Amino acid sequence: MSIADKYRPRYKYEDYLIWEGRWELIDGMPYAMSPAPLPEHQKINGRLWSIFDTVLRAKCDTCEAFLPIDWKINENTVVQPDLVVVCKEIKKKYLDFTPSLAIEILSPSTAFKDRHEKFELYEQEGVPYYLIVDPQFKKVEIYVLMEGKYQPAVIPLSNAEFTLKDGCHFSIDLEKIWE
Repeated sequence: MSIADKYRPRYKYEDYLIWEGRWELIDGMPYAMSPAPLPEHQKINGRLWSIFDTVLRAKCDTCEAFLPIDWKINENTVVQPDLVVVCKEIKKKYLDFTPSLAIEILSPSTAFKDRHEKFELYEQEGVPYYLIVDPQFKKVEIYVLMEGKYQPAVIPLSNAEFTLKDGCHFSIDLEKIWE
């Protein structure tokens, strides 16, 4: 533990609930989710949701795609992935279990956190699939959890295949998010 870590305040979920605006909390450290995402970010997220929603409705009875929703991992960590796929019912005001898939869309203000802190967090929490979308380079990185570690998937984006824990298997065309 560094000296800075020793003396910086640590926040909890009860603090998070009273903050104005959009925030994330990772290991007690608050991150402001502002400014609001750029229009390109929102357009890509909307297309991703539409693609996943359409396929999941047709192929998977129990799985559903959600735009940013609180995922409370513990009292010190609450994140809002840009999109998650869950395969069981959410019974609380927040997601309280590990999603089957999480997507983050990079922006200049979140790229480091998405590639490092959230990468490690999602890996540690056992998220089977983590997708990082880079609008600047029109690239999607797909990571698959294998033996507790993320491995990059080498698959064509036009036919990206996923098998979720509930047995749901589907393929989607991720190239459509750039159209």
